[in-house]
Amino acid sequence: MCGVCGILATSDLFDASPERVDEMRDAVAHRGPDDAATWVAPGGRVAFGHRRLSIVDLSPAGRNPMSNEDSSVWITYNGEVYNHRELRHELERKGHLYRSQTDTETILHLYEEEGPRCVERLHGMFAFAIWDERRRELFLARDRLGVKPLYFARPDGGFVFASEIKALLRHPAVRRDLDEESFFDYLTFAAPPAPRTMFAGISKLRPAERMTVRADGSVSSEIWWSPFNSDAEAAVEGAGDAELEARLLELLRESIRKRMMADVPFGVFLSGGVDSSLNVALMSELDVSPVRTFSVGFAGEDETNEFVYARTIADRFGTDHHEVVLDAQEALESLPELVHHQDEPIADYTCIPMLALARLARSTGTIVVQVGEGSDELFHGYEHYVEHARVDRALRPRLQRIPKPLLRGAATAASRVSERVGRGATRLRYLEDAAADRRAFWGGAVAFAGGLKQRVVAAPAPDAYRVVDSFWREAERERPGADTLQKMTYIELKHRLAELLLMRVDKMTMAASVEARVPFLDHRLVEFALALPPSAKVNGGQGKVMLKRVAANVLPPEIVNRRKQGFYTPMADWLRGDFGVRAREEVRRSSLAERGLLDYDRIDRLWDAHRRGTANWAFQLWNVWNVSAWHDLWIAGSRR
Repeated sequence: MCGVCGILATSDLFDASPERVDEMRDAVAHRGPDDAATWVAPGGRVAFGHRRLSIVDLSPAGRNPMSNEDSSVWITYNGEVYNHRELRHELERKGHLYRSQTDTETILHLYEEEGPRCVERLHGMFAFAIWDERRRELFLARDRLGVKPLYFARPDGGFVFASEIKALLRHPAVRRDLDEESFFDYLTFAAPPAPRTMFAGISKLRPAERMTVRADGSVSSEIWWSPFNSDAEAAVEGAGDAELEARLLELLRESIRKRMMADVPFGVFLSGGVDSSLNVALMSELDVSPVRTFSVGFAGEDETNEFVYARTIADRFGTDHHEVVLDAQEALESLPELVHHQDEPIADYTCIPMLALARLARSTGTIVVQVGEGSDELFHGYEHYVEHARVDRALRPRLQRIPKPLLRGAATAASRVSERVGRGATRLRYLEDAAADRRAFWGGAVAFAGGLKQRVVAAPAPDAYRVVDSFWREAERERPGADTLQKMTYIELKHRLAELLLMRVDKMTMAASVEARVPFLDHRLVEFALALPPSAKVNGGQGKVMLKRVAANVLPPEIVNRRKQGFYTPMADWLRGDFGVRAREEVRRSSLAERGLLDYDRIDRLWDAHRRGTANWAFQLWNVWNVSAWHDLWIAGSRR
């Protein structure tokens, strides 16, 4: 795993000097502490930078940027391609010569053979750029699920790209200012939807997007993969439960086996839930002894800490187990680092324990970890997924028969009650969306929406539902007749998973120079899960039906049958104490407040209700605090 950056000058005056790309490269030194290199093309119009975290082939032969045999094609690459050895055999038979054992060279040679279509053959997580001197084109790509990020900007006279926005900001042609449309979307979704970012003029590749930038600056791009796969659908159709369960276990085992490709120590972030415990159990089958495991808890939170479950798994599989305990003061002190490493605000306070786990792993010499992201979205592990599916099937048709004026009046009244008590937001959206002929599911993390959002903004905000509506329509186009659960998963894959959950994993682990891998997001496993019927995911009001049956083959019953608990952080309690007092003060005096975008008197009411304990607005208040701190650092603050 690495940090990449680069410049394409489309005019003579655009700065593509080695000094400039070095500055961009070293802004992300944490992504690659093991090596650094720069390449500048003859003529000086193209420059690539690279920071290396050595994982596969630790020798100097694995250095990036890397070229093919005749130096006509160059790459700077971040990621892991797990099927690179199989592809290598094919490419060597075609006459390609290798100088290393890396997957980087396989991408280069495959690009020589197949051009931009090469990404369709790659299994793994990646974000890379290739300069093709023969075609005079820059080719960029992001992996299918968006595990790895890639940002870019198109200032006058050039094109710049990087693994993190902070590297782009090192180029003087890239200005920093707030993208107000993205800001209002962030208030709703807790992360700006791709392709926009919170920075005006800076964009990000969408999951499974490939882009070609020509020497004259013209750009074309497309989405090259869909999670709806006809072969997976055909394989599922008519299969019995036993056959499907066997296939699911086979896919999980294969995914984890592939992700153990490394020449450095690796481990697992272990909560003691089904997903992380499955990671440990299936890794332990592969004669890796002992698996290193890492767990986090919080001081004074004995009832909610998951140490007892994590220790059960650690004991069962004989892992080399490590734990860290955090308190509110440590969390408060970590906020500036979170904001710096996030680049654009990620309003998920799970970033706090994620960063602590990554640093714990690194302190033991562990460079690669497996994480459980994606399982709940694929198999519907959260209760609100099940509730949304039930409501969409049963309640939505009845609500649509009620006259719209009555629905709007009921929604307005319910919104004001919900604001006072801090509960009922999900059911409230059923009313609001039915009154507007909309679907109620907007994603698994919605902070400000509907009437509440319009009351906390100082002027009417753009309608964030347009983001969700585009995903509903895409899902229906790509798979006519898809059931509600399948379309909900599609929406999660397109935004929340890629731009919130996976970005918190990428940014927090790479801040500690640790690579995180996500076995539940192997694309073949995703395609299989999308093809499964609803009964394989939800039954009797419970989610993860088939996954839990599979897990019962390898995990103890107390783990399989425990109630779902998210990656817990006691933010609600912290915001009612001194932690919250400081947060409220910083929000009020932030540079963001000077822009007049929010109604701070209304937000103060949320603070008051939360502090009294009459409501729980932790997610919404963290959202506002996070973006306020971000604006202070990245927009109003000095360049870093």
